[in-house]
Amino acid sequence: MSVSVGSLAPDFTLKNSDGLEVTLSSFKGEKNVVVLFFPLAFTGVCTAELCSTRDSLSIYNGLNAEVLAISVDSHFTLKQFKEANHLNFNLLSDFNKKTATAYGAIYDDFFGMVGVAKRSAFVVDKSGVIQYAEVLEAAKDLPNFAAIQETLKGL
Repeated sequence: MSVSVGSLAPDFTLKNSDGLEVTLSSFKGEKNVVVLFFPLAFTGVCTAELCSTRDSLSIYNGLNAEVLAISVDSHFTLKQFKEANHLNFNLLSDFNKKTATAYGAIYDDFFGMVGVAKRSAFVVDKSGVIQYAEVLEAAKDLPNFAAIQETLKGL
């Protein structure tokens, strides 16, 4: 099951790279949230995507948006990945795959690995409603960041 524009975003609480819990609904009424699912830390496309997001963070901040990037890696791995790439936003561990599954953003088979997050992007408004949803089948493809930013500008 995947979520669609206009539906309520499935809430989640996940550990960030420092082992602290981050809850989507804690931003309700305060900030819009860009939720980015990515397959695996330390892979080429994921590194490029998240470094690009790092370099664009001032745009998201200016649009009153929090960026939360989620993978099925452990929070220990995400800590190393964040430090190695000087990432300046939360990386969250969906190690148990519940959140990616709730968003319909999970591969049944990813190069022989079961339950890897599909590269995906969602914009959740301050009310907790999905305003943009993009789930990519090909891991080499990147979300449409221009469309994400345009969606945020309209909120």
